Amino acid sequence: MESKKRTDVNELGEFGLIDRLTATHECSHPSTLMGVGDDAAILDYGGQPIIVTTDMLLEGIHFDLMYTPLKHLGYKAVVTNLSDICAMNGLPRQITVSIALSNRFSVEAIEEIYEGIYTACRNYNVDMVGGDTNSSKKGLVISITALGSADAGKITYRKGAKPGDILCVTGDLGAAYLGLQILEREKQIWQSNPGVQPDLEDQTYLIGRQLKPEARTDMVTLFDQSGFIPTSMIDISDGLASEVKHLCKHSGTGALIEEAKVPLKDESQLMALKFKLDPITCALSGGEDYELLFTADEKDLPTIRTLPGIHIIGEMRPQEEGIKLQTVNGRFHDIVAQGWQH
Repeated sequence: MESKKRTDVNELGEFGLIDRLTATHECSHPSTLMGVGDDAAILDYGGQPIIVTTDMLLEGIHFDLMYTPLKHLGYKAVVTNLSDICAMNGLPRQITVSIALSNRFSVEAIEEIYEGIYTACRNYNVDMVGGDTNSSKKGLVISITALGSADAGKITYRKGAKPGDILCVTGDLGAAYLGLQILEREKQIWQSNPGVQPDLEDQTYLIGRQLKPEARTDMVTLFDQSGFIPTSMIDISDGLASEVKHLCKHSGTGALIEEAKVPLKDESQLMALKFKLDPITCALSGGEDYELLFTADEKDLPTIRTLPGIHIIGEMRPQEEGIKLQTVNGRFHDIVAQGWQH
């Protein structure tokens, strides 16, 4: 009897696995405007479109409780989902929370997690409307579903960019990854010498970007107020390189990024050098910045230049030109996505 072929999940990676599992599924309801394939799904029941996304965080995979306070974990679990709503040019409205925990967590510990969840709800004007609670044999699992809305004509997808569009990013990049490097370093030092107090080097910004990220609802509001609609958009959770590749794949384009224009704070550059890392590599492959990467038609350039906190980092090119990085010395390199993998 011929044995059935066994494919290791690692051969495909997260996105390859998603593509394979969803390749044969077709949505049949007219109310499903967008199914799998973007930052969130879009549903329409005859009124304002509803944006839906879900994300799961697992202990030991997505977070380490040795240096992640429970309140911060609850907050971050919400924000990572709200960021996906922002990536569709929408604003979040509600969340549901499902949580599984082992008996090592006390009621007070669970309350800490929910305090973080409710703090995020207050900060982003979001309602917690339900969920599920279960026991876990080992570790902690938090799964959150977020719902949001946007006017039908303003919803932005990963597709839609065209050659000649301006490539932009909000905020700065690489800081969350470098904050993680500090935390991991101190964890290893503590494990070797339990009596040693951690030295976070007063890097409040870098540590904060890792433990308490923010979703860019402010940018979505700013876009709306200025009348600007991106041609495509995605949030930066897996690193700039990975997200640019997503935009290019879905839009059928190439891209050129100028290294000199990628925004990194001084703290990030200095800490990267201290860890003997290339700062641009931290921005390209670090991830968890939860900034917005978007494209804009050239006619919108005057508007883009009036909006605070936006950096023009390159442009979309014809697909056959590939995805390139122009270094500060003028050389061109193919961009290889080396973002975080499960």
